[in-house]
Amino acid sequence: MAQKVEEEKVLEVLKNIFDPEIPVNIYDLGLIYKVDIDDDNTVEVLMTLTAPNCPVAPTLVSEVTEKVKEIEGVKDAFVNLTFDPPWDQEMMSEEAKLELGFM
Repeated sequence: MAQKVEEEKVLEVLKNIFDPEIPVNIYDLGLIYKVDIDDDNTVEVLMTLTAPNCPVAPTLVSEVTEKVKEIEGVKDAFVNLTFDPPWDQEMMSEEAKLELGFM
């Protein structure tokens, strides 16, 4: 049986994906709601976007899917988009708020 992929590895990859319009990674922006890794190392990422009509949505979703699939041991990856709860600035990490001048 394959070794279980660690959530930490997935989060590391997510922290290296940036919304092209904002100089902060999608994890620190608060766009990642949940990461699930099942027993066969299929990864499911529940995420949102800063706005429902975000022009980079298709690109961002496919980038997350592809980069997570590249993690050693990952069998498959899926991204589910949700707008519930809707994203707001309070979801950002302290670092993101600092970077964007919200603090």
